[in-house]
Amino acid sequence: MTATPDLWSSRAALLPIDMQRGFDLPPFGRRNNPDLDANGLRLLVAWRAAGLPLLHIRHDSVESGSVFVPSHPGNALRPGFEPWDNEPVVAKSVNCAFIATDLDLRLRRLGVGTVVMFGLTTDMCVSTTVRVAANLGYRAILVGDASACFDLPDGAGGMITAEDLQRAHLATLAAEFATVTTTNAVMEGLGA
Repeated sequence: MTATPDLWSSRAALLPIDMQRGFDLPPFGRRNNPDLDANGLRLLVAWRAAGLPLLHIRHDSVESGSVFVPSHPGNALRPGFEPWDNEPVVAKSVNCAFIATDLDLRLRRLGVGTVVMFGLTTDMCVSTTVRVAANLGYRAILVGDASACFDLPDGAGGMITAEDLQRAHLATLAAEFATVTTTNAVMEGLGA
């Protein structure tokens, strides 16, 4: 059972990471967690209702041919994950949302001490951002059931399933970097 995360010991911000349409296109294959979008949208609704800071993270690739280059339709945020009103979008070009962006400065100016994160993919940009957030001194909370992985070739002719990747990454992040929780637990913490 997942404990309700403490969202109130320091000001919390929500960071949806790379919730982009490109993940539905090749080269991406089979993904775990069919509830990712529904859980992420529930978090957005509850977070907005609570009036807490929300900063969208978007991957703007600089690699030619990527589905995440700004001119490609895959760069767009998934339906329902577009920012509202003055919600900022932090564009990144590497795995970590803190590298070569003003994310840390924005969070510090908002007085944020806790970052609640979810998105795509758990084993890549989400994990990297969670680890760096913790290293920068933020209380990192990862909503595991609002994140997902894709099947990944193991380099030896086999395949690591998305489920195995997800389980391993949630375990390593929980061991040292973050509180790993669920959408329902965050909703409870918000009083939703």
